[in-house]
Amino acid sequence: MRGIWNSTSGVEGKAGDKPALFDVDEVEALMQGAARAGNALSYSDALMALGYRFSRPKMRALCVVLDAVDQRAAARGEPELAVLVVRESDKLPGQGWWVGRQGYVGEWTGPAAFRHITALQQQAFDYWRDR
Repeated sequence: MRGIWNSTSGVEGKAGDKPALFDVDEVEALMQGAARAGNALSYSDALMALGYRFSRPKMRALCVVLDAVDQRAAARGEPELAVLVVRESDKLPGQGWWVGRQGYVGEWTGPAAFRHITALQQQAFDYWRDR
């Protein structure tokens, strides 16, 4: 798995460049807990839960880790969890989440996008509710 953080790009290129900003296991546990509770988290809430104030570089680093969390989940046949991290303004994931996604064709904002996200979030909530 690629690393998480370096001082220039925010994403580590080689293991050992710098300590990871976010631990994949910790982020995964946070997201599983949110799913168990039936809660989506804003980017700011997720960062605060991990002990950081919101900043765009930290948000981007978090998104890299969320991709790793979803790769792990997919390998185990579990629903994705990154979909639970949303913007405060419209309760939808940011543009980076949508890029490369399959199974949805349409605008990344608005009622259709919200319905799609709500359905994916419900899959995570249902799966993790009693685990």
